[in-house]
Amino acid sequence: MTRDDVRLRRLLEEEREQLLADLAYFSQVEYIDISAGNHLADNATAAFDQASDQALLRSIRRRLARIERALAKMENGAYGYCEGCGDPIDFARLKALPDARFCLACQRRREMIGNGSLGPRAYEQGQLPLR
Repeated sequence: MTRDDVRLRRLLEEEREQLLADLAYFSQVEYIDISAGNHLADNATAAFDQASDQALLRSIRRRLARIERALAKMENGAYGYCEGCGDPIDFARLKALPDARFCLACQRRREMIGNGSLGPRAYEQGQLPLR
């Protein structure tokens, strides 16, 4: 294991610990019963806060799953290789996004054609009409 591998593992483990702490926090949050309130604005605020927390919780769980997957790939020797083409993922990309699954070229290709999405640069590349 190289020094860079140790550094990336440390980044992943630190992020996993933070995400686990966030999950522990959300497991202790107690929500009020919004149906028991009698002020419409207070109920709306409470409902919005609860919905925001639930969305954040889903995001944390998805991120944690990605981190866990990257750590598992480290264990079996598949970490740092693109799931699209099999080429090594650039270290700078892994340093910025340690759980990256794809090299930059494959990620761009996925953003351009995958899931019906045109990608973040579709307008600049002339794929969207001028309005």
